[in-house]
Amino acid sequence: MGFSVHEIRQDFPALAQSVHGKPLIYLDNAATTQRPVQVLEAIERYNHFANANPHRGVHYLGTEATRAYEQARERVARFINAGSRKEVIFTRNATEALNLVAFAFGLAQVKAGDEIVLCISEHHSNLVPWQQIARLTGAKLKYLYLDEEFCLTHKEIQAKITDTTKIVAIAQMSNVLGTIYPVREIAGWAHSQGAVVVVDAAQSIPHQVVDVQALDADFLVFSGHKIYGPMGIGVLYGREELLREMPPYQFGGDMIEYVEEESSTFAPLPQKFEAGTPNVEGAVGLAAALDYVESIGLKQIAEHERNLTAYALEELRKLRWVRVHGPLDMAQRGPVISFEIEGCHPHDVATILDTYGVAVRAGHHCAQPLMNYLKIPASSRVSFALYNTKEEVDVFLESILNVRKWLGYGS
Repeated sequence: MGFSVHEIRQDFPALAQSVHGKPLIYLDNAATTQRPVQVLEAIERYNHFANANPHRGVHYLGTEATRAYEQARERVARFINAGSRKEVIFTRNATEALNLVAFAFGLAQVKAGDEIVLCISEHHSNLVPWQQIARLTGAKLKYLYLDEEFCLTHKEIQAKITDTTKIVAIAQMSNVLGTIYPVREIAGWAHSQGAVVVVDAAQSIPHQVVDVQALDADFLVFSGHKIYGPMGIGVLYGREELLREMPPYQFGGDMIEYVEEESSTFAPLPQKFEAGTPNVEGAVGLAAALDYVESIGLKQIAEHERNLTAYALEELRKLRWVRVHGPLDMAQRGPVISFEIEGCHPHDVATILDTYGVAVRAGHHCAQPLMNYLKIPASSRVSFALYNTKEEVDVFLESILNVRKWLGYGS
């Protein structure tokens, strides 16, 4: 289908409502995206006609649930170009997927004296688990720091990732700065040093093609709710040879092969890492979301979002009392803009904007080490999706002017 933002918006019921007497302008997409009717209807169909426990019952509904769940796995594998469906593990979210890697792989592989390399802008989900692994093993955390353009330099990458590095954990796109990091370059250098690369694609997955083989990622994670799917479903991609050697992360039903009184053996991939009754409706909804995104086209989505971001950046930079954090070069960034308004606390900014129907984020964005690095306590954040319009950006910009007026400043 061709790209028509006004037609696309008809697919999203949430966008048709008003808040505080104003049309809703939803610009908090980096936190979670809204869902199209195609996703909502896919979940409803599953719940109406195929709800059962997969991998267990041989009756009709059990077979249908199994088919739906495993077809969703195949859909994810195609979307990220995994080598095999066995490399796709369903989790609750990206956070659980990162914890799975940290504690099933990292804890077994990392030892005292090894180094774990992170970027200073990592979301807590890709930082706190590695802190715990370092604490438990005696490994050392090392951080990649950003240049004045909020980017990583070749020099920094090669200086920090060395032959003592065991794991490099990096987001493909910062949820605060919008910076798109050179994951393929990082992976190539890390592998030359003998390190394993874990990619957090939670922010990048709805905005660009994510090809795990092209990225040369060893592990990659993302969440369904950031790509127009439901909450409660996430994905871990892992190289089959690495997953095969990892111990299970959780234990119980559906991940076992045989259980005796004193011992158990475990199911093969991917079931080995999916203990208990899975979120089948979440997987079905995620598959429908991927279908939806591909029906529009990631290149068209990226171009639309890039135009909105460039326009918003240009207009924000005209305001002398606004400070923007993140690259100005559009080739280096995605559709996320963090900013400060002089003399205005970010929570006040978000609260006032909400009275105009404009939903933005405020706070440390689960990236407190980055906030400390930037020497700020918090920031406001606006983030765009395929259904946002230039008219909405204009209302956001006008509302920014009103924030100053509310708080007693001039223009």
